[in-house]
Amino acid sequence: MAGISGLALTGALILAGLAAPPQNPDLIRGDQWHLPFLAVDKVHLLTQGAGVIVAVPDSGVDPHPDLQENLLAGTDVIPGGNGDGRQDLDSHGTSMAGLIAAHGGTNSRGALGIAPKAKILPIFDTPANGEGDPDALASGIDFAIARGADVISISAVAGASVRLQQAIKAAKDADIVVVAAAGNRPPDASVRYPASEEGVITVGGVDRAGLHAAISVTGPEIDVVAPAVDIYSTSYDGKYSKGTGTSSATAIVAGAAALIRSKYPYLPAREVAHRLTATAVDKGPPGRDDEYGYGVIDLVAALTADVPPIGFESVSAPAGAGPSTTAAGQRPGDDGSGATARGLATLGVIVATGVAWAVVARRRRRSDDPPPRISR
Repeated sequence: MAGISGLALTGALILAGLAAPPQNPDLIRGDQWHLPFLAVDKVHLLTQGAGVIVAVPDSGVDPHPDLQENLLAGTDVIPGGNGDGRQDLDSHGTSMAGLIAAHGGTNSRGALGIAPKAKILPIFDTPANGEGDPDALASGIDFAIARGADVISISAVAGASVRLQQAIKAAKDADIVVVAAAGNRPPDASVRYPASEEGVITVGGVDRAGLHAAISVTGPEIDVVAPAVDIYSTSYDGKYSKGTGTSSATAIVAGAAALIRSKYPYLPAREVAHRLTATAVDKGPPGRDDEYGYGVIDLVAALTADVPPIGFESVSAPAGAGPSTTAAGQRPGDDGSGATARGLATLGVIVATGVAWAVVARRRRRSDDPPPRISR
């Protein structure tokens, strides 16, 4: 892993053609165990991420057949690419992009992402050896801000350079949801930057049983966890890969954020994060803990639960408190599936609720609790 001045990708990939991943597009979907685990079939009846741009600063993104319809022209912030981010000699970036927004093929062929109608903005900032420069990541984040990204997915850890800290702050100030990997054992002993930055959604990992993944670091910064073991996705040259690490979990959570931004286009970034944590299924000791954070993401609940704005601890807001984020985040008369729209209108709608914007303890749903009240 990278030292204080370096940057490293946070997930070991078995490259397609070298090991286990099947190469038949008819078979790969069945190996994506995280899709039924997260009830993605039900989720996609609600929204598929249309109108949302997810920036992926990584090793570039190859125009895989399962992904190419959603791949925008991006940029290279370091030498060695083809100029628009749409080249990947490492597989890591293509895998992350596929987990977020792969659309697959007809008849359930190929890989499927969490938000298959979202757009991917590829940014080449890490060479194939996985060692990069945090200032290059900062440049990639600046590019994402300039190009109107709604979500930035950072499946890497880095040194907290001044330049990178400024870029992360600028992204938060631009109301962009920033999602970052906590880091992997054994190289990382604790949550690394930028996941350790306040206001960034810090992602840890779970295994197929929904239990803490041994590879995932722990710490008070963990916000949510997602599948991180044996995660199948796209790779370069039209192939497929299998990965284990908080990289994969981060891309999955970035896809979840894209779904929320699509369904609730007026929600500010911090309320998007709040929806993810408030509806997560609590694991481990009751309440937030250092292994699971607020819990395992629950995509259906995150998209349907009547979540009060930050500042209320109960699932149901007090009488007279104003609209929940479910109501405030949608256009009047809209089903929430349209394109992203943020800005001053967001502030006006949310301020009207009379809610203080202080971060407080939030109630999480345990696996044996009744589901949150659903907005009708």
